[in-house]
Amino acid sequence: MASKERDRAWRRAQKQLHDDHHGPRTRGFRYGDPCPKRWYEMYFRRNKLARARQIGLIWPHAEWTKLMTDTTMLNILFVCSKNQWRSPTGEKVFAGMEGVKTRSAGTSRSARHQITLNDIRWADLIVVMEDKHASRIKADFRQEVTYKPVHVLDIPDNYPFMDEELIELLKSAVTPLIESELGR
Repeated sequence: MASKERDRAWRRAQKQLHDDHHGPRTRGFRYGDPCPKRWYEMYFRRNKLARARQIGLIWPHAEWTKLMTDTTMLNILFVCSKNQWRSPTGEKVFAGMEGVKTRSAGTSRSARHQITLNDIRWADLIVVMEDKHASRIKADFRQEVTYKPVHVLDIPDNYPFMDEELIELLKSAVTPLIESELGR
């Protein structure tokens, strides 16, 4: 029993020698501090990010803009018959636009990607090339399309993939829709 008490007393004495009054291993300005503050660490990116997280800031600004564009993304579904020329062109043209995500689908059974319920649910804005596509979507997905905007562009099936005239028609018709949806 005595050896245990002596060991405990020795541990207490050692602790007091190393702790001063400030708790174990504090960093401060005292000369000969066992754990001095390393000011240069303050400039490390990981430390800046950790401090920003502690005080509730989003840093750097690029991360903030990325976060904000993710929250206001507009999902656009382009629909044509076979998903070969017109809707993939629309998807590719507007895929690089900031704040916009795009997909394309076709209404025909032989389409490269036939339109599904998941596509309809994903989309905030549905852009169809002809009236027959809008009526087909409304017939197949009546309840899902009730509160979704479906816009008919009246673009005939006369254009190959990424045709310059098709791109101009799509840009002139779809850009105002995107701007009105995003509130720009």
